[in-house]
Amino acid sequence: MSKKKLKEPDANSLPLVVSLTAIPSRFKTLDIVIRSVLRQKRKPEKIVLWIAKEHRKELPDNLKNLTGSIFEIRDTHLYCSHKKLIHSLEAFPDKPVVTCDDDVIYRQEWLDALYESHLENPQQIVAHRIRCIKTNKVGNALPYKKWNLDAACNPERFLPIGAEGVLYPPQVFSEQVQNEDLFLELAPKADDLWFKAIALKEGRSVRQALPKVKGAIPIIGTQKISLKSENVDQDRNRKQWDALSQYFGLQFKN
Repeated sequence: MSKKKLKEPDANSLPLVVSLTAIPSRFKTLDIVIRSVLRQKRKPEKIVLWIAKEHRKELPDNLKNLTGSIFEIRDTHLYCSHKKLIHSLEAFPDKPVVTCDDDVIYRQEWLDALYESHLENPQQIVAHRIRCIKTNKVGNALPYKKWNLDAACNPERFLPIGAEGVLYPPQVFSEQVQNEDLFLELAPKADDLWFKAIALKEGRSVRQALPKVKGAIPIIGTQKISLKSENVDQDRNRKQWDALSQYFGLQFKN
């Protein structure tokens, strides 16, 4: 597909926004991610990349050349991963927003599956990949590596994982989701946990996208710097969830 054709909107474009952020070490390969979203079975109406203003000068031409009526780059004052969603929720309040990551190639059916699942349950948050928040008898989180999804998991505990794509319906959250001071205090490096905590507090349920599609393809060399080493290997996800749970008074039924 030519670059011109790639950048052009389709008559059957999906009425949603794909929103992401990126760290500078992945800028050189970020065009691969954007191209995979532009090559979906049905393109999104809009793709927005949120980056800190001072990082614009580091963006390569192969990425900037993809900007147009679909893909655009917008500035943010934030450096945390939460910016991939909170700004688009505010900028596009009447559109579903799909978050994605900056280090994988998405398969052509990826976006369609999220959107079709959204149409079936328009009030629910939809995700391709889900974990189950596991807690002990007194409600404290178990180590994150034990949060595997199983048949016994209460759907209330479903945690959408942003890496494989999550669709948030319009007006999904109250303004509290934008509380920068609070999410930087309670979950500074765990946007997935922040959004789950707000969803749970406000009664928003989560479901898995169907039909299931093959997982995204990691881009070689992009994992030298990642939050996984801290949040998973050092178990900071558990600590951040306990902080959120305690602050909001979150309790699961089982």
